[in-house]
Amino acid sequence: MMKGNNHEPLRIGFYICHCGTNIASVVDVEKVAETVKTLPNVVVSRDYKYMCSDPGQDLIQKDIRDNKLNRVVVAACSPLLHEETFRKAIGRTNLNPYFFHMVNIREHNAWVHESREEATYKAIELSVGAIRRVSEHKSLERKKIDINQNVLILGGGIAGINAALTIADSGKKVYLVERDPSIGGHMAKFDKTFPTLDCAACILTPKMSAVKSHPNITLWTYSEMLDVDGFIGNYNVKIRRKPRYVNEELCTGCQECVDACVFKNPKFPDEFNLGLSKRKPIYLPFPQATPLVAVVDPENCLELKTGKCKKTCVEACGERNAIDFEQTEKIEEIEVGAILVATGFKTFDPARVPYYGYGVFPNVYTALEIERMINAAGPTNGEVLGRDGKKPRRIGIIHCVGSRDENTNRWCSRVCCLYSLKLAHLLKERTGADIYSFYIDMRTPGKSMEEFYNRIAEEGINLIRGRVADIYPENGENNGNGALVLQAEDTLISRVLKVPVDMVVLSTGLEPQTDAQEIRRKVNMSCSAEGFYLEKHPKLAPVSTFADGVFIAGCCQGPKDIPDTVSQSGAAAAEAMKLIDKGYVELEPNTAVVEEDFCSGCKSCIPLCPFNAISFEEERRKALINEALCKGCGTCTASCPSGSIRQNLFEDDQIFNEIDGILQDGLFERGLVTNGDNPYNIERNQSSERRCAESQSQ
Repeated sequence: MMKGNNHEPLRIGFYICHCGTNIASVVDVEKVAETVKTLPNVVVSRDYKYMCSDPGQDLIQKDIRDNKLNRVVVAACSPLLHEETFRKAIGRTNLNPYFFHMVNIREHNAWVHESREEATYKAIELSVGAIRRVSEHKSLERKKIDINQNVLILGGGIAGINAALTIADSGKKVYLVERDPSIGGHMAKFDKTFPTLDCAACILTPKMSAVKSHPNITLWTYSEMLDVDGFIGNYNVKIRRKPRYVNEELCTGCQECVDACVFKNPKFPDEFNLGLSKRKPIYLPFPQATPLVAVVDPENCLELKTGKCKKTCVEACGERNAIDFEQTEKIEEIEVGAILVATGFKTFDPARVPYYGYGVFPNVYTALEIERMINAAGPTNGEVLGRDGKKPRRIGIIHCVGSRDENTNRWCSRVCCLYSLKLAHLLKERTGADIYSFYIDMRTPGKSMEEFYNRIAEEGINLIRGRVADIYPENGENNGNGALVLQAEDTLISRVLKVPVDMVVLSTGLEPQTDAQEIRRKVNMSCSAEGFYLEKHPKLAPVSTFADGVFIAGCCQGPKDIPDTVSQSGAAAAEAMKLIDKGYVELEPNTAVVEEDFCSGCKSCIPLCPFNAISFEEERRKALINEALCKGCGTCTASCPSGSIRQNLFEDDQIFNEIDGILQDGLFERGLVTNGDNPYNIERNQSSERRCAESQSQ
């Protein structure tokens, strides 16, 4: 009988899962269990409906105790989903959890094959490889490292604000970093929120104030993350704090400096109002800004550009002496245990769809521009006027601009239908205009959303199912006067419509932030194909990432509305608190290890490591791997020219044994299964030859 590396006779237990019908409908699981039972050292071989369930785990634990098993193999679904489940179950029997191996026969087999015969044979081969592999497994132990109790939150929108307050209220120290001069994000620009039409500022402003006054929150606005070093529980982060040229501790937000500026009239586009109004070189971001501190625009301030300003703003500030043109950039360095990314989204630029005329026709606006116009604190004090100064009598709203479009973004932005309905209601309320809302499909999921849709529909809004194909001036002249004609097909009545309107509102979709890739690289996160940050699991870990200790919340993870954003930020805050409250973290032992006696000090592994886990000891001329940073990707192991790096759970003997079990000529030649015992009469070589011939003929 073979012996394991702990010098005990091998006693292996094999378990194959039906996974309901996910696996069993394609793979003959009973046949796999019967075949594996004939392998050397296999003491127990069973199939069960749901191995991951409590009865399934109890079955494994009972067999370990009763049959003195010292190795376990489970053939089921993805290890990403349930490897940890089975390791914990095995660990409860005092058997080392790393004397376990999992075979993926769902995603790698049942879900990608149609032939029951070939899928069954493949499952047998994979299981044989796992049996051979597990015999070489070693007893491994997790290491514990202490966790810093502070948390960094990137992004001061509603997601970051809610997460910061949740964590700070639990007694933890929070650093909230926002790159704009004020927190609030996109929500601060809204007038009302659907479906209740609550005032956005009334909901948001108290939370912004709570952040500013909270003793456990350090708020850094006009700042951005520069660099991240370290590992889970012990991140060292550098924050770049840009100069405001106004001392935050001394400024009271009185605006006397703004009034006294040598620019008597506002001249420069106001970013908060999306360029619909002007501001001076020294300004307050908006009336409810937090912190309520003035900002100097270095690109347009005469003193900073030429040094020849009269400095009337300094005189107006008087004894407060808050204005400081000598301010320079600061680099703050902090230690945190967890990072929560809530950097939000950017709206789609409709100029990328030229036939809608944004930037060409004066009275074509984005939805966010209309939000600012409707807002009582906006550029027109809540009055809806076109750029020609006239109140519109007919308004067209176009849904899905930059969403559900093969030429721009294929995804649905989730909020466009609902905020378009909200704007239709508000525009009709403010102007009394006829509203024409063009949609592809009306999507109103969520609590009270369908009732909101019905309410708006009953208000006399003209809801037209059809995508607008073109916009052109009614009089043929692009001079800002006269109506714009929206041409679209009403797909419900199969007619082409030409609707003249005075104002067009483009309901733009949501996209990843411009610097999403840059932030992703700094914290070693992944992105989906669309560019939004990728969660660890879409159902079971929607706020965790593959970077340990890094969590995501809000629209940086994908488009969502305010309620879902708040819910997700609370979940991310809870995950961060769960991590740091424990006080320590256990590291997976599947890390790379340098065999120093064989390391030549060539340094070829260092630039290849995607996690920056390898350093070089100059004194001993040896590579050194930080186990806390290593994620077990195997890049260094495969690339080491001297073969001096090995990886736990992926050592040569384990891999070669598994390959040998899978790629040998077949179970038939080993005498484990004969054609007479095989109801499917499968021969591996014939099957392989047939597949090759089929692929060549195609």
